[in-house]
Amino acid sequence: MKPHDAAEPNNSRWSDLERPPLNATALRRALVREGGLWSEVDVVQRTGSTNTDLVARAVEGKAGEGAVLVAEEQTAARGRLDRQWTAPARSGLFFSVLLRPAGIPVARWGWLPLLTGVAVATGLSRAAGVDTALKWPNDLLVTVGGEERKAGGILAERAGDDGVVIGVGINVTLREPELPVPTAGSLALAGAVSTDRDPLLRAVLRSLEDWYGRWRAAGGDPAVTGLQETYTAGCATLGRVVRAELPGNRSITGEAVAVDGDGRLVLVTEEGVREPVGAGDIVHLRPA
Repeated sequence: MKPHDAAEPNNSRWSDLERPPLNATALRRALVREGGLWSEVDVVQRTGSTNTDLVARAVEGKAGEGAVLVAEEQTAARGRLDRQWTAPARSGLFFSVLLRPAGIPVARWGWLPLLTGVAVATGLSRAAGVDTALKWPNDLLVTVGGEERKAGGILAERAGDDGVVIGVGINVTLREPELPVPTAGSLALAGAVSTDRDPLLRAVLRSLEDWYGRWRAAGGDPAVTGLQETYTAGCATLGRVVRAELPGNRSITGEAVAVDGDGRLVLVTEEGVREPVGAGDIVHLRPA
């Protein structure tokens, strides 16, 4: 479906009544508070990529920790490995947040995308009533017609020496004919009890604030916070035979048996060798 464009004749931001715009004022009132993490919430109608925009703001010193940038539509959104992410206007939640985890060892920053996955899954479970699972390292899975489908993704990027911008994309109301690929899904297709994006975004950001606060208070220790245990419990990759496609055109096939203290996926090959994977594309080869 062609995204609605407010500049076109006889069209407006209200043209798809099933997809009303976000209420930026109400979101700020609900999320920005004294002593809280979220310092500003901006909603733009259209941009190339919220991650690109927020990284630029952070590097230029124009955004502080807790800045949130939300777009009703992204025209150049990216997933991992520079894959394109496309969706009709107002059909999902497309946003980025700026975190500055001062005092946390950089070696533990790799947990931030996994932490975000846990926060998103927790928030959506409460607000949308949808069972979700996490595919290591950054995909949100839902079940549609008995099949596992990708409904969201997370992309973390460094922003200068002391910042990390985390982008989140979640398909909320995408219909079957609008799916970019057959393996994609949405909260609506998974039977969500609510697809109202305002409370969904509030729930996800409040969950992220809670998990991030606990992680910082524990010095980034994933075990002390319960993050490692919670991620492991919700990770659909564990217990499966998978293929890890690694940088340099290498690949490893084995059973995914654990997520270690550094957030790496541990595979056990047919030869019994344990191989920790810190970065790569994971293909689920058969069910757990």
